[in-house]
Amino acid sequence: MAGGLFALLDDVAALVKLSAASLDDVAAGASRASIKAAGVVVDDAAVTPKFVEGVDPKRELPIIKRIALGSLVNKILVILPIILLLSQFLPWLLTPLLMVGGTYLCFEGAEKIFEKLGWIKHHEEPKKESKHGKKNDSDAEKKIVRSAITTDFVLSCEIMVIALNEIADEALLSRAIILVVVALGITVGVYGTVALIVKMDDIGLRMAKKDKPGTQKFGRFLVKAMPKLLAGLSVIGTFAMLWVGGHIILVGTDELGFHALYDFVHHLEEPVAAIAGVGGFLGWLVNTFFSLILGAIWGGIVAGIAIGFTALLKSGNKDDKDTTGQTNEEQPAQKPHAEEDASEAAAQAPSTADTPSSADHGAGSADHGAGPKPNYAPNPGKDSSGS
Repeated sequence: MAGGLFALLDDVAALVKLSAASLDDVAAGASRASIKAAGVVVDDAAVTPKFVEGVDPKRELPIIKRIALGSLVNKILVILPIILLLSQFLPWLLTPLLMVGGTYLCFEGAEKIFEKLGWIKHHEEPKKESKHGKKNDSDAEKKIVRSAITTDFVLSCEIMVIALNEIADEALLSRAIILVVVALGITVGVYGTVALIVKMDDIGLRMAKKDKPGTQKFGRFLVKAMPKLLAGLSVIGTFAMLWVGGHIILVGTDELGFHALYDFVHHLEEPVAAIAGVGGFLGWLVNTFFSLILGAIWGGIVAGIAIGFTALLKSGNKDDKDTTGQTNEEQPAQKPHAEEDASEAAAQAPSTADTPSSADHGAGSADHGAGPKPNYAPNPGKDSSGS
């Protein structure tokens, strides 16, 4: 009996060790995947506060909460099942999909740089007022949340695919658990940070009204720091997108058989990676720098093509409008001529219809009363007085 109990305890201990090892693997995989998706995470944190600009401060946190819940739905209920099925049955498709996502990141980063340089106009549409002139009514909030969740869906796809690529060798169940942990951790981290950033100025204003001079000073510092923090996040997010996107393209091209770019960067990493103590960090810096350069070039090419194609479409639509406008202007010009012809015909009609005078056919006029006068033309060969 005692032997059986000890055997059971051994099994329980082994199960606990296995569970702990599994948890360690999940934690390590989630950490590795989250770090790889850092560029998209920073950009997500930089983009989201813009959706609550101009909103009633009392509605900021509820709106962010709704966006966060929508982001979780995007990641766990929509994106996760799709990419897990792809990784299980069509794993070869993940690299091209990842490169499409990396291309999108490079495009977004390059487009933001073009906007900063003034080469293109900022394409974000301003928020529209509602019928009652308020931005905090239910319809306006729905539009804000819907727009934010749509933007989040694209970024969440990138986060989840990048995370999956880091744990592609794990078992299916482990992949699913790790991706759920990544989705929860990143969503809570991003939107918790966003909530803190959005309320930072309110916290600063309250602190600035306190009695202690030190608290007042720190409160004023928070109020002044918020715009700079958002601007800094935007810059960091732009470069992070180029770096992450460029690295995805660098590795993806190597996996698809084009080794020149990856071998070139790896060759430059080797000398600095051999330096004792800091070699690993320096090698990472070299890889990051060239990934950033590749991302900027790749994104610049794609953005240039997209901008040129958009301009071509706009010019085509403008030509169509100009042609339509000219046609509409020509039609009114022809209208007066038609009216003049009709008036001339109407003026000539009485002279031909009323050729016989009322004196010639007085009796006929009397017979017909107020009706139209009949035209009794005389018989040929007879004069008008004989019968």
